[in-house]
Amino acid sequence: SLRPQSLEPETGRPAAPELRPFPRDQKLPLSFAQERLWLTYKLVPDSPMYNLPAVVRLSGPLDTGALERSLNEITRRHEVLRTKFPFVDGRPVQEIAPAGELRLEAVDCTAWPEAEREARAREAISAEAQRAFDLEHDSMFRAALFRLGPQDHVFVLTLHHIISDAWSMNILIGELGALYEAFTHGRPSP
Repeated sequence: SLRPQSLEPETGRPAAPELRPFPRDQKLPLSFAQERLWLTYKLVPDSPMYNLPAVVRLSGPLDTGALERSLNEITRRHEVLRTKFPFVDGRPVQEIAPAGELRLEAVDCTAWPEAEREARAREAISAEAQRAFDLEHDSMFRAALFRLGPQDHVFVLTLHHIISDAWSMNILIGELGALYEAFTHGRPSP
């Protein structure tokens, strides 16, 4: 039997349109979900309500250079991690920054008295995870490393929900782990 070309042969359902990259020489629109989050941000601009933090305690030797290189490789590969959301010509748009050098924010907590260090570090880590994003000017992707001792660190990765969700965050953490593993062993990006 003959089927119209607009239907998938196996299922008879309409074929999905071909996915094509949106041209980068024009302003990129926001998705409906991004528009909703952007409007909420404009109502309460200093709110950390849509922050998605991942906090990981790291014990043992840490190669901070490999960690920073891993973060840079991730931001190079994923435009959304370099996207800001300015208001242009009466509407919010996506503005993708070129891949650049992301600096891992390092906080050395070892100068704090040992008896207070853990509590003070928890406060500082919480403050970092709750620091609001400026959707129009900031990167929506932040990374900080708190050094509590020579082999004791806390890594904080914070994204805004306008560029991520819990499912995506899990993929990102897995990718970060794979890159770090490769880079610490002198291998290229997998």
